[in-house]
Amino acid sequence: MIKKLRFKFVMINMSIVTIMLCVIFGLIFHFTRTNLEAESIRMMQGIASRPFQLEIPKTLGRDVRLPYFTIQLGLRGELVATGGGYYDLSDEDFLDNIIEETFTSPKKFGVIEEYNLRYYRFDTPMNRYLVFSDITSERATLDNLTKTSFIIGILSFLMFLCISILLSKWAVKPVDLALKQQRQFVADASHELKTPLTVIMTNAELAQSREYDEESKQKFINSILTMSRQMRGLIEKMLLLARADNAESKEILDIVDYSKLVSNALLPFEPVFFEKGLTLTAQIDNGIKVTGEEAQLHQLMDVLLDNAQKYSKEAGTTWVTLNKHVKGRCLLVVANEGESISLEEAQNIFKRFYRGDQARSRNGSFGLGLSIAESIVVRHGGKIWVESRNGINCFYVDLPCS
Repeated sequence: MIKKLRFKFVMINMSIVTIMLCVIFGLIFHFTRTNLEAESIRMMQGIASRPFQLEIPKTLGRDVRLPYFTIQLGLRGELVATGGGYYDLSDEDFLDNIIEETFTSPKKFGVIEEYNLRYYRFDTPMNRYLVFSDITSERATLDNLTKTSFIIGILSFLMFLCISILLSKWAVKPVDLALKQQRQFVADASHELKTPLTVIMTNAELAQSREYDEESKQKFINSILTMSRQMRGLIEKMLLLARADNAESKEILDIVDYSKLVSNALLPFEPVFFEKGLTLTAQIDNGIKVTGEEAQLHQLMDVLLDNAQKYSKEAGTTWVTLNKHVKGRCLLVVANEGESISLEEAQNIFKRFYRGDQARSRNGSFGLGLSIAESIVVRHGGKIWVESRNGINCFYVDLPCS
């Protein structure tokens, strides 16, 4: 799939580049030819105003750019005089041919392809005059321009092709990363669901067996209920994560009293900390408000406090602080005493299904809570990170204030 995306990216880019190069070189060719033709015609018109009055024979005048010659005809079409000196005008067949070609066309201006001559025909009451200019150099200029444009076009095409191939790697990198994360998410979710499903199936088979008494069968049923609740918890968290990631959700418009929300979020956790012999303290500045969804911000606090009580050391303390740290932004810190988080863990801790200690026993954690927290924070225009020092793990949430 990624290769197909890169191929499409390169094809679209090169199609655009090809069209642009064709248009650019086409316009350059068109305007160059038009200018050369206009200069030639202006020169011929200037000569027509004084066809036999050049100051120095066989010398180009100030306004003359191309070799030329003139022919004067009588009213009956007889040859009266020739001038210009840049051609051998003694060849009567040549003169007859070009005169015939000139009067065959209804246009005053034209080109005689056989001789590479442009003509200008004008009449006076007593005579007819023909001015011819050589366009060999003009056509050579256009031919050279065409060859140069073709070479530059090929080189530009190859250069843009290389650039497009390199850019295609960068352009599809987010898609590649998203696909890898999706595959990893599916694999991790399957792994997390496989174990409880295996336990449920095994206990169900044992509960149906006649070899066990009612007490044993009741234990098997209890195990099935425990694993079922665990699976339900995992699915609920996956749904929460999906909602947090949903880019099509309605816009965030509510003004939330963040100070009050954080204070209220602490209340249901106080007995939890007390029962586990942990200490929970808070220092919250009043009047801090943010723009967002109250339910999601409450979910963010639940994740951070639940994470703190799960991974605090025995009789440890958790500190919650909220204050304005820079203009227009507030900082929430949830810190707890516990096993230090390594730098590698700090970089991966917000990844889905990531758990630092893979060997530890299950405690209701699926490695999704902090991923949910990160999605909520990002959606609210903030950032979240973790720092660990001196046996204290600090989770920071930076959000813009209303």
